Formats: sequence, C-alpha cells, structure tokens
Amino acid sequence: MENLITLLLSVVALMIGAILGYHARQKVARRDYEAIETKVQNRMNAAREKSREMVDQAKKKAEELLDQARKEAEEKNEKLRIKEKLLLKRENNIDQKIADFEERESNFEKRVVKLQKVKKRLEEIQEESQKELKRIANLNEDQAREEVMEKIEKEMEADILKRMRKLERQGKERYEVRAKEILATVIQKYSAPQSQDLTTTNVSLPDDDIKGRIIGKEGRNIKTLEKLTGVEVVVDDTPETVLISSFDPIRRQIAKIALEKLIFDGRIQPARIEEMVEKAEEEVADQIRKAGEQSVYDAGIVELDPKVVNLLGRLYFRSSYGQNVLLHSKEVSYLAEAIATEIGADAFVCKKAGLLHDIGKALDHKVEGSHVDIGIRVLEKFGVSKEVIDAMKSHHEEYEYESIEAVIVQTADAISGARPGARKDTLENYLKRLKELEEVASGFSGIEKVYAVQAGREVRVFVKPDEVNDLEAKKLSRDIAHKIEQELNYPGEIKVNVIREKRIIEYAK
Repeated sequence: MENLITLLLSVVALMIGAILGYHARQKVARRDYEAIETKVQNRMNAAREKSREMVDQAKKKAEELLDQARKEAEEKNEKLRIKEKLLLKRENNIDQKIADFEERESNFEKRVVKLQKVKKRLEEIQEESQKELKRIANLNEDQAREEVMEKIEKEMEADILKRMRKLERQGKERYEVRAKEILATVIQKYSAPQSQDLTTTNVSLPDDDIKGRIIGKEGRNIKTLEKLTGVEVVVDDTPETVLISSFDPIRRQIAKIALEKLIFDGRIQPARIEEMVEKAEEEVADQIRKAGEQSVYDAGIVELDPKVVNLLGRLYFRSSYGQNVLLHSKEVSYLAEAIATEIGADAFVCKKAGLLHDIGKALDHKVEGSHVDIGIRVLEKFGVSKEVIDAMKSHHEEYEYESIEAVIVQTADAISGARPGARKDTLENYLKRLKELEEVASGFSGIEKVYAVQAGREVRVFVKPDEVNDLEAKKLSRDIAHKIEQELNYPGEIKVNVIREKRIIEYAK
C-alpha cells in the first residue's frame, strides 16, 4: 500500500513537474519570441530609416542632376540666343550692304542720266555757238549798232559798280566821324577822377613819444605787427607819422587799421597786436563787402549773387598799372552803357558786362589762368546770363566778338585804360616783380608766410618751427637766395631773411 501511495505521489509529482516544465518552457518560448520580435522590429525600423535615407539621397542626387541639366540647357539656350543675335546682326549687315549697293547703283544711274543730259546740253550749246557765229558773220549795220549798244551797257554797268564802291568809302568815312562824335559825347557825359595806387600808407600819430611803444622792447612790437600783416612799418624822423609799405593794398589797409586801433587803445604789446589785427581783418572784409554792394547799387544791378558782389568788392584793393580796378570797372560800365544807348544796342547787357569784365582779377593770384578765363568760370558758376559773358570775354580780344555788345565793352575798356594819367606801366612791373619774389620763396616746404618788403630789396620768410630747425633754416635761406638768383632779374641785391620763432603757451588753472 505504501508503495502504491509512493507511486501515486511520484506520478502526481511527475505530472506536476511536467506541467510546471511545460509552463516554464512556454514562458521561455514567449520571452524568446518577444526578443526575436523586438530584434525583427528594430531591424525593420533600421531598414525603413536606411531606405528613407537612400530615397532622400536619391531625390537630392536627382535634383542636382536636374539643376545641372537645367543650367546646361540655359547655357545652351544662351549660346543659341547669342548665335541668333549674331546671325540677325549679320543678316542686317548684309541687308544694309545690299541697300547701300542698290543706293550706289541708283546714284550711278542718276549720274549717268545727268551726264547724258550735260552731254546733250553741251551739244546744244555748241550748235547755238555755231549758229551765233554764222549770225555775226551775216550782221548788217543796224545789227552791228545793236551789238555795240549792248557792249556799252555792260561798260556802264562797271562804272556804276565803281560809283557804288566810292559811295561806300564816303559812307565809311562819315561813319568814322559819327563814331568819334559818339565817343566824344560819351566821354563828356562821364568824367571820373583817376587815383593812382601807391605802395605806401601814412599813419598819423598823436605825438612822437608813441613811436617807441610801437617799436617795443628790442623791436618785438613792430616785428609782431610786420609778421602778422606782411607789411613793413617804417618809423623814421618824420614828425608824428609812421609809414606802412607793401605792394598789397589789403595788407596795408589791415596794418593801418590795426595800428590806428592800437594807438587809440594805448596798449601796444604782441598779444594785443594779434587781437587788433584780427579785428582789422574783419573790418577790411566788411569794407570789401560794402564796396561791392555800393558798386552794384551805383550801377543799378541788384540781382547778382552775394559772392559775386564780394568778389567785386575785392577789386577795390586791386590795381592794374596803378589804376584802381573797381573804379575802372565802374567807369567801363558807365561808358559801355552810354555807347550802347547812342547806337541802339542792349544798354543793360553792356553795363553789366562792363562792371564784371575784370571780376577774374579778384582771384587771379589764387586760381590758374588769365583773369578773363577765371571771370568766365566765375560768372558761369553763379548763373550770369550768356549774353553778359559773351559781351565781357572779348575785352582783351582773347575770344572772337560774338555780339555788338562785346565790341562796345572792349571799346569802353580801351577808353578807360587809355586816359592820360590813368595807368603807369612801371608800377605794374614793380608789383609783378614783388609778387614773383614771394612766389619763388613760397615754393619750399616748411614755410608758413612770405613777405616781400623794402621795395623788393628784402624777402622775409617765416618758417614753421616744428618742421624746420635752426640748421635747416640756415640752409633754407641759402636755397631761396640761390633760386632767386637763377629765376629772377633784379637790380642790386636781395636780402633773404628767414625767421624761426618758437612760441610755447601754457594756462594756469
């Protein structure tokens, strides 16, 4: 019995073990299946991702191939268009050549026809000549008389022409007399005083004691004034008078005004001199502006640009052969207007052109070119009418006369300059020599200012102390003197005075 129970228990245990083993195997199988399924899914996902990448790469490659093919197609199309244009151009050229050839052929045919007509006309003339010869050979008395009368008529025609030429000469003589009468009337209508520009200016002093203060300790005051204004201040034994010498009227005027202000103020020292010179420069600029405004007001011309009016005012301090250029311009304006009125030309154009004809002289020391060319550029820049420019540009006969007004302005300019005592050639040459002297000395580097003084017997050169040391200043004086000897003609000798001044300024705060 116990064996049976043991057997039953063994069978039961075996069955239970089989069931448990079966379930264990089922569980292991399910786990392996899930792992295998996961791997398969991963591989499938990887395959899908790789396929997508391959598809994207394929699309990208296809797009690149399409772009390349499109570009190649566009290039080929562009080449085809270029070739098409060339073919069209060649076709047009061929058409033009054909047209030209046809036109030449047509012209040639016309010429042939014309030559045939000329040949036919020559043959007709030849026949007519032969008939005329036969007719003359068979002339009777009446016919011969008629021929003689015709010949006399031709001779009388020549006499008539001679008579006409004689009348023209007589008329020209009468016109010359009339022109002289017009000029005499015009000059009589306008009579202006002529002033000669000198190169010195006198400044009156309240007493002689102030001369020492003008000179200053060791001459520092007078040297400062001369350096700032570019003039030479002469303090001599002349009672209660100081002489200012310079060939530039603007410099003399600035120096005169500054010196008069210093004398009135009483404080004469370098710092005060600089201040007064600045004020004098402002005052001279105001004088220039007022002189220009007064000149255009006197002439009755009010539409000019203010810059042109200012340039006109600068002519007040400009001289030509000793004649004040602004007064000369006003005189030319009045004379040109009067002449135009007498002969019926445009009086306003003549008046305006006469006033502006020497405007270029206000800038001829700064701008290259003749004062006529400079004046033309200035007037064109500021919108002056072409009629006025054409009338003023021929006053030195550099340009052809383009109107009767141009002839009138040139005539008025000649009348104003040819008046007895109006100009001095020697003064103009003297001023030109001083200007050339300053220009020669200014051609070196490191130079701040250059002034010709002592009537051209001395040139004062102020150098920049930061650029030129004492040794270089000494060498510079020799170089300037050597260049003056080579390029200029002058009597006697010229003193080259190179001045190097070092000024150091500090402020106590």
